[in-house]
Order: sequence, then structure tokens, then C-alpha cells
Amino acid sequence: MISLEGTELASIVKKQCAADASDFLSRFGRKPLLAVVLIGSNPSSRSYVFGKRKACDLVGIDHRDLFFPSEMTEPGLLELIDGLNTDDDVDGILVQLPLPKHINESKVINRILPSKDVDGFTPINMGNLLLGNPCLAPCTPKGILKMLDYYGISTDSKDVCIIGRSNIVGKPLSAMLLQKDRNATVTVCHSLTSNIRPHVAESDIVITAVGKPGIIDASMVKPGAAVIDVGITRVEDPSSPKGYHWAGDADYESVSRVCGAITPVPGGVGPMTIAMLMSNTVDAAFMRKGIKR
Repeated sequence: MISLEGTELASIVKKQCAADASDFLSRFGRKPLLAVVLIGSNPSSRSYVFGKRKACDLVGIDHRDLFFPSEMTEPGLLELIDGLNTDDDVDGILVQLPLPKHINESKVINRILPSKDVDGFTPINMGNLLLGNPCLAPCTPKGILKMLDYYGISTDSKDVCIIGRSNIVGKPLSAMLLQKDRNATVTVCHSLTSNIRPHVAESDIVITAVGKPGIIDASMVKPGAAVIDVGITRVEDPSSPKGYHWAGDADYESVSRVCGAITPVPGGVGPMTIAMLMSNTVDAAFMRKGIKR
């Protein structure tokens, strides 16, 4: 059984990003710049933002952190994004989700210039992704495919089951796997799938992203299959010094005895998501200069 260590691969990706960011600095006299917008004080969101700031510092990307109270209005946020769109020093724009309920997330995402959409969520980038055209792709799916390639897990003619149909992971990942450079046969399960068990049992690769601890157990998994666990949930645990532990969608202890490869939680897909954000930011900076890396 292979443990698919995202931390190891993320370090390699970040080193390449650092070299490319240095090249950008030498060519254009400034570092690539990522603007991150955070509305409100959600602890998880703040933690994610600080993690992204740390990664930027590590690879040589400038960051502009824009924090606002939860009372920030939708028109105010849209005006802010308009300003970032026209700021030539800004290469990437990331609005940390979720947003307060009084702000329409779709309207906000749609306002970001596709050339600066380092999350890969705008309709134009999503459309190009579906068509197989060059674009800034969502970070988590991009990181998953990078991980499969690094560990030599081919998707060619393989049956892949994705559990979860979010715009962040499930939908874009299914589109990427269907492209002719991947050639996977893809099944997408979701909350209204009557029984996920037979779909999982027939799959060579299982990718789960629903945030329900233990939804996948050893009895469901095809022997030798690869299991990519995107889910991560904080579970209260009095026996832990912290009072909690992190759990994935797959029951790691049992599934690891059956599968051929599995991502740990934490330390699997999570580090790859931030690494691919760094990669997208550097890519966006070069593309805005008319250079494709």
C-alpha cells in the first residue's frame, strides 16, 4: 500500500514556483502578487488565509491581505474587486469562501477577471475547463491529478468514482478526468445517489469530498484501488491532547489494508491545494505578460 503524501509533493511544487517567481522578478522587476479578500472572522477561513500567506512568503509571491468585517456590503465588495481587476500589479484575486449570507457568492466570483481568477471558479474558466481549453483550473482537482501523476497512478481507461458534486471539487474534477489526456470513465455520486456502495466497489480510483467521516470503509473498496480522500472533519476526541482529531471521509485504518494507495488526512490533498494556488498565481502573472510557462 502506497501512502500518497501531499506534503512531500507540495514541497516540490513550491520549489518550482519559487524558481519561477524569481524568474518573474528578474524579468519584470516585481514579484507576482496575490490579493486575498476575507470578509468576517470565521476561524477556519482566517486559518486558511494565514496558511496561504505563509506559502506566498515561502515561494516569493507578494500578498495583499484585505480583511473586512462581516457587515461589508455586496456593492462594496464588488467595487473592491473592480479595483483589483484594474490594478496592474495584482496578478491573482482570491475571495475566501464562504461569504456572509447577505452577499451573493456567484455574483462575486463572476466579477473577478478570468485572467486573475486563481481559484478557477469563474464561468469562463469553468467553461474552458469543460472544453479542454487552457485555463486557470480549480486548485484541489489540479492538485489531485498532479498527485496521481507523481505516484504513477494512471487514469487511462480506469473507472473513477467521485463522491461529491461541488463546484470546487466534484464537477471540475469530473470534467478534467474526461479529457482525452486522462481518458477516465467517471461516475459522480452525490447526496441523492440511492446507494454509493456498488459504484465505489467497481472503481479503480475513488475520490471522496463530502466531509462525512467514515463514509467509505474497507468493505466497499475494490482491492488495490487508489483512494483520494479530500474530506477533512474535526471530530471531538477527549482522548486527544487537543480534545479533537481530524478525520477523512475514508476509514483510513480499515481501507488502508485493502487499497493499493490512499491519501492520509491530514497531509494528503490539503497541502496540494495550497501548492496549486501558488502555481496558479505564478501562471497568471506570466500569462498576463503574454508568456505561458
